[in-house]
Order: sequence, then C-alpha cells, then structure tokens
Amino acid sequence: MLPFHTLDVFTDRAFTGNPLAVVLEAGGLSTGQMQTLAREFNLSETIFVQPPRDPAHRARVRIFFPTAEIPFAGHPTIGCAILLAETDHGPSDFETTLVLEEEAGLVPVRVRRLAGRTTAEFTAPVLPHAARGNAEPALIARALDLPPGDIGFGRHRPAIWQGGPRFLYVPVASLSALGRARPIEPHWSALMAAAGVDSAYLYTPGETEDYRARMFSPTAGIPEDPATGSASAILAAQLLAAGTIHPGETRFRLRQGVEMGRPSDIGLSVIANAAGLTEVRIAGTALRISEGRVTIPPG
Repeated sequence: MLPFHTLDVFTDRAFTGNPLAVVLEAGGLSTGQMQTLAREFNLSETIFVQPPRDPAHRARVRIFFPTAEIPFAGHPTIGCAILLAETDHGPSDFETTLVLEEEAGLVPVRVRRLAGRTTAEFTAPVLPHAARGNAEPALIARALDLPPGDIGFGRHRPAIWQGGPRFLYVPVASLSALGRARPIEPHWSALMAAAGVDSAYLYTPGETEDYRARMFSPTAGIPEDPATGSASAILAAQLLAAGTIHPGETRFRLRQGVEMGRPSDIGLSVIANAAGLTEVRIAGTALRISEGRVTIPPG
C-alpha cells in the first residue's frame, strides 16, 4: 500500500478551496496504475510523487485528471510543494525553494511557513501564448446559456491561450452573468470542438478581488473546478492582450469557486517588458485534510 494525503489548496480554511490527493512513494507505478488511482480518488486532480531524475531536485511528479494525464497544473503544484516542504522541515517556521520535475518542465516553488501558515509560490514552466481555435462569441453565449451582450467587457474579448494546458478565456460582463453561466448541450460540445479545448475559464471584475472566475471542464470529468492554478497563470496572456498589464510587475488577486461553496484565493504576479510576458507566478496556501494508505492497483 502507498501513503497518501489530501489537502485543500488555495485556502486557509478547511473544506474550502480545491481538494487534492497526493500519493507518495509512487516511483514503481505505471501510467495505467496512476490513472486508476486518480479515478478512485475522483478529485479534479491527483499528483504522484516519484524520485527525481536529477538529485538536485526535490521530486518528479505526474498529475492526472480522473480521465487523463496532464503536463502541468497549479493547485497540485502548490499543494504538493507545501506537503513536501512541511515534511522536510517539520512544524517550525522555514523558507525554502524546491524544484519539481513536471511533464511540462522544471517548476521552482518557493515555500514559506510563518506562524503556522504555509504559503507557496511557483513560476510557470511555460509562458502562455496564443493557441489556434475558433471562439465565436455567439456560440459561446449559447454554450453558457447567456445573452450575447454578457460576453466581453471593455477591451476584454474571448480568446484561446495555452501554457502547457490550453483554455478558452471568456470575459463576462458582470458578477450576475458569471453566476448564471452554465454549460448547455449540444452547444457546449460544439464550442469545445470549434475552440480545440476541453475547458472554459470565465472571469469578470470582482468586488474585493481583482477578478472573480469560474472554470468549466465537464468533458475532462470536471463539471466545475473551484480553483485552477494553471488557468490562472495563463490568464496573464489574456490580461496582457486586453491592455491590463504594463511593463514591470503587476499583481492580481483572483477568487474562484464561490458559486460552488468552495471559495479559493489565488495570487497572480506577472512580469512584462515592452516585448511581452517574461515571468508568471502563482501563489496560494494549503491545509492537510486527511492521510492514509491506498492499495496499489493491478499492473
């Protein structure tokens, strides 16, 4: 049997944020066995910790949806890094940087524990860039059961961006529209096929936060995600295109999962110059919720 932990990520309150399963000592598992365990946990993502290829790094990790492996994800990176750093350093305050070997590349994570609260910040392994696909506003409106006038605000228009995973970004006009949005078939499947994605990230200006967001991905086995770190990182490209980011460092507070009853707080820091993005970082907290041992599936 293998040890595992579950954590709530992007929150400092138990039973909010985004749940995560972390399976330790997973070096001997096949891809099929990891996928079986991810289906068993049935959370939006499960991360498997293996020995690093380079001993200078803390671990190699592989991340799975219930339906497929993905090259990079934000809330597994934050939660796993916090768990490993707390294991390494114990209950005392500390500050450290560890490197995770993810399928998308090396991900450095700075972890700090102060007065019993542990936070982590990672640098995205891939700078977001434009992806091909068709994001027709009229089809988006039908797929989300919204009137066409609710799609877009200011200079913010729908677009497709990628940085490891890819997402359709849909700015909506108000918090009311964000709360009313829901995937509707057959328009949703038609939209995902046209855009060449399986997920849509919706956002609008918030009240106490800079942006409130929702993320739908039913075709990937995630009807709605309470916190999506990878999509939050790639959002930097969407905000740059809308003229919200200028040369230098810009910080945003994002809030997601409110409509699900699992509010999540995500910190986005973007560094840009006149030519474009140069660095994107995501920050958040995590709390341990459970631990145990899980049976190794048949090979």
